Amino acid sequence: MVAHQIFVNLPVKDLEKSIQFFTALGFTFNKKFTDEKATCMIIGENIFAMLIVEKYFKTFTTKEISDAEKTTEVITALSVESREKVDKLVDKAMAAGAHFSNEVSDYGWMYTRSFQDPDHHLWEIFFMDESKMPAQP
Repeated sequence: MVAHQIFVNLPVKDLEKSIQFFTALGFTFNKKFTDEKATCMIIGENIFAMLIVEKYFKTFTTKEISDAEKTTEVITALSVESREKVDKLVDKAMAAGAHFSNEVSDYGWMYTRSFQDPDHHLWEIFFMDESKMPAQP
């Protein structure tokens, strides 16, 4: 099976605050899938994040919602075109109120930085140059 699109569903406490945060990073939203309970953030051509108010998110699962400030269920990793774009996006996130996550990782062929959004979901932004990737043993 091959999926045609990916939708990452994330619970948020304050939808408007989340929209403002991700707008500051340059993301846009599909108004067709946006109301007071949720919004559809466009990440790529076929990649989306549904930011869903916690009360409504609970209607999709019988499980308890993770407290992202204390536990980690997922790290959403986004590939960008250059090291400079990694820095630019993460710097924007920090200026918009992101929380620190991890130190910079620079492997020579892969460069990563990360942050936590206002709801403490983990986001990793990375650039990878596969032509410089070390040979596998």
